[in-house]
Amino acid sequence: MARTLPGLVPGPGPDGRPRPDAPVAAVTGVTGYVGGRLVPELLAAGYRVRAVARNPDRLRARPWYGDVEVATADASDLDAIRAALAGADVAYYLIHALGSGRSFEARDRRTALAFAQAAREAGVRRIVYLGGLHPEGEELSPHLQSRTEVGEILLASGVPTTVLRAAVILGSGSASFEMMRYLTERLPAMTVPRWVDNRIQPIAIRDVLRYLVGAAAMPSDVSRGFDIGGPEVLTYRDMMQRYAAVAGLRRRLVVGVGVLTPRLSSLWVSLVTPVPAGLARPLVESLVHEVVCDEHDIAAHVPDPPGGLVGFDRAVRLALQRVHDAAVTTRWTSASVPGAPSDPLPTDPDWAGGSLYVDERRIDVAASPAALWRVLEALGGERGWYSWPLAWRVRGLADRLVGGPGLRRGRRDPWTLLVDDAVDFWRVEAVEPVSLLRLRAEMRVPGLAWLELRIEGEEPSTAPTAFVQRALFHPHGLAGHLYWWSVYPFHGIVFGGMQRNIARAAERVERSRTDV
Repeated sequence: MARTLPGLVPGPGPDGRPRPDAPVAAVTGVTGYVGGRLVPELLAAGYRVRAVARNPDRLRARPWYGDVEVATADASDLDAIRAALAGADVAYYLIHALGSGRSFEARDRRTALAFAQAAREAGVRRIVYLGGLHPEGEELSPHLQSRTEVGEILLASGVPTTVLRAAVILGSGSASFEMMRYLTERLPAMTVPRWVDNRIQPIAIRDVLRYLVGAAAMPSDVSRGFDIGGPEVLTYRDMMQRYAAVAGLRRRLVVGVGVLTPRLSSLWVSLVTPVPAGLARPLVESLVHEVVCDEHDIAAHVPDPPGGLVGFDRAVRLALQRVHDAAVTTRWTSASVPGAPSDPLPTDPDWAGGSLYVDERRIDVAASPAALWRVLEALGGERGWYSWPLAWRVRGLADRLVGGPGLRRGRRDPWTLLVDDAVDFWRVEAVEPVSLLRLRAEMRVPGLAWLELRIEGEEPSTAPTAFVQRALFHPHGLAGHLYWWSVYPFHGIVFGGMQRNIARAAERVERSRTDV
């Protein structure tokens, strides 16, 4: 990308790294889908990058972590975000409350106002914001209206601002792409809402990233919004049929009906795809409008790539190849589930934060630590949880019905786990290879919950490997205590069976290693 933007980006130094005097790009939303992909592109373009996050520990497993400066700040905290932006030349605002429930408009507004003031007071030279493409003169959905308002707040900040407005983003792991992918793959025939015949101008994630990188170098007298889209205008029906053709599927039978409201449509989407209803609804609401670019003025400042913008079919092929190669760097699940607990596991054994229920189980495994770790690191997703599959499915369905992620998020990679990866309704909180895997629950429960899997043993060793499994729960109020004691009788079946079956799987792995 950097090579195709000559004169716009600083370019790396002789060692391939940003020069010491290169401009500083501060990026918020780095734990999200777009932000996590933008950082390496900015580094490759020669910018020094400052990654701004509320919890920097979530970034430690990212391959670019050692190449960036990390700043701790909540973007809605004026003092903290001002300090995080100090000395930055360009600040990327990649934050929104998409799918975060009630009062999201107030949160979006409050955060944007704080960021705008902080950028002005910190002397930032440009703000870049990625918003949503929308038609003029129509009543917008609450989420599109909020994203439009955020763009207006940033444009009024007194800092030159670039607002990029995009519709459906096509890329491996994006929520829009995953929604289309699963609808098309799982339903050879379907009845769909009328919005499937609205016109849409989708754009490939690599073109979005190109515009985001190029926008940093716009002249200081440019402060406005730009529509960005790919080279084709399609209906959602067209997109599903084209996806089917690229993926080698039969042509889909798609019958439109007029009775599905956005709310009903989002519930339908959440039943068929991994995208939960809380996130599906704003995505669906954005499709109720025709979202087609009114201009392509961005090309005057960020020229189209030499081969042109990425078309729909090529974008799908690129995304599917990444899925097939397990090379999806960020997913829509990269951002935490709104409302899900984010507190780390307390390390003090006599934790003063209140009750902490612990169910600890220990067994010896006739396998090496490496064999046991291979099984643990592949838990979840298509392989499941090694015990009572029906119970896990019922628990996942119950979670989705109350707005949680359920079990359909799956995994980013089938074999390896990184800190902050989503695994079904868990999120990876700690990974110590061949030693510890700790998962934090993101399902809807009245409290905070963790599942800790620990290996005790040395390699090589003839002694059995100890496998320690702990389920921990910090209840919130009476409901939390009642929840723990209502599920505790099933722990022996669910967690005990899980531990035994994991041990057997590790022993099979060990035998296969020794038989070779």
